[in-house]
Amino acid sequence: DDRALLRAVSALHRQRELAACALSFVPVGDVMSLACSLGVPEGPVAAARAVLDGAVRRLDLLVDDSDGVVLGALRIPPLAPREAPTVATAPSPKEPSATGQHPWLRTCQSLVRTLVTRPPRTTADAGAEPSRLRVEVDGETVVDLDQPVEAVSVVPRAAGVAEVEVQPLSGPGAEASPLLAQGRTVTVSGAHFRYRADAVVSGPVRTRTWMVREGAWGLVVPVPPA
Repeated sequence: DDRALLRAVSALHRQRELAACALSFVPVGDVMSLACSLGVPEGPVAAARAVLDGAVRRLDLLVDDSDGVVLGALRIPPLAPREAPTVATAPSPKEPSATGQHPWLRTCQSLVRTLVTRPPRTTADAGAEPSRLRVEVDGETVVDLDQPVEAVSVVPRAAGVAEVEVQPLSGPGAEASPLLAQGRTVTVSGAHFRYRADAVVSGPVRTRTWMVREGAWGLVVPVPPA
């Protein structure tokens, strides 16, 4: 599902091999909104046909200053609680297994547990109160710490540009208009905040910078009708 796609892109990015290959994807699972938004057919049969007969579409990527990636959208605070990332820890081959299993078997079981769907956990501070954040796009301040905000969203668009929308806190009886900006570099700083990048909630952090990398990765999708 979406999480497998994220892991694949993240691993290839860390190995600096993402630009040299194209990914084919057949979604199987219950979390597929990201893949579908990128052009992958929802049904496994149609997606398999696209793998065989499709074309590579080059897509932009958001990369942050900790080498994390965003394929679809970024939101602060997270739109909804999600499970925190799970890390598999392999047992040392020199240590005896407490269950009597061979260490390599325990390692495989640990890896499988990171791939299966688990019930979502509650994120305590996700969206609890308005945030005071400074949002800068290409060095220009869109909103500063003196203006509470309800939400910030960042979406990579075509031609290497990210679309940023900041929703200020609405006053009594009035709804504040969103602040819009576009640019290649987005920096958010202020009080500790969490953010949702695609299907993963990260943080808390005090500052984070995302940069758009144009055409950074390729995805095989159906050929558009002539």
